[in-house]
Amino acid sequence: MRQELLSLPKGLAEEVSKNLVMVARLIDEDPEQAYAYSRIALRLASRVAAVREAAGFAAYATQKYSEALAEFRAAKRMTGSVELWPVMADCERGLGRPERALAMAGEPEVQKLDKAGQVEMRLVAAGARRDQGQLEAAIVTLQSPELASNAVQPWTARLRYAYADALLAAGREDEAREWFGKALEADKDGATDASDRLAELDGVEFVDAAIDPSDDEDQDGIAHLADDEDADDEDAAEVAAAERAADVTEYYDEDDEEYEPLEQSAADAEGRGDKA
Repeated sequence: MRQELLSLPKGLAEEVSKNLVMVARLIDEDPEQAYAYSRIALRLASRVAAVREAAGFAAYATQKYSEALAEFRAAKRMTGSVELWPVMADCERGLGRPERALAMAGEPEVQKLDKAGQVEMRLVAAGARRDQGQLEAAIVTLQSPELASNAVQPWTARLRYAYADALLAAGREDEAREWFGKALEADKDGATDASDRLAELDGVEFVDAAIDPSDDEDQDGIAHLADDEDADDEDAAEVAAAERAADVTEYYDEDDEEYEPLEQSAADAEGRGDKA
């Protein structure tokens, strides 16, 4: 990314970099805020592939799937890389087009992906099968050497979790419990809620303790919440100020559809439903 930004004037490169850092920092905890920063970066440097990719992921995180797909296509065109192929296919799922996602799973681009990308594509394809109500086909799609391996890789927990979830949806509860357990074993970072799913299968219920407003610790918690709200207000003001400062002409190519974010579709507003 740094190399790409070197093509910009120094001051502009710094401004774009600051916004991209904010996108990366906020995309998990506050995707809407991350999206706002991505739009600023996009207005400033729409010809930079890293900016288009970041804008795509921010749109994807906020379920703006048609916009995300357009940005990913633009980034792919600029770089020639196929690494975004799985998330592009998942955008097709988000738009209610699982058949297109499955078609992409059979394209030559998949063979050019690294192992992580191929596993991601398998997860997307299995999700597309489930979108179509083909539970057994989804289960078969996930059965692979990567699933059977005892080695733990970055994708292992998610792959085992998706397999367990598909088994449970198909009514194969005992097998699902086994694979949720295997997912939990591989999930050192808490990327899944496998422990909660196991607890549900075992009939364990979690009850939140009642909050006593008179308790000093609770009062401290209320104070912290007020501080958080003030911080959110400051962040919103910062974004608005940055947007005003970055009110420059956009550099979209009017003759190239892939450089124009597509209009928001009705499917975006309705959300995704099941995710791989």
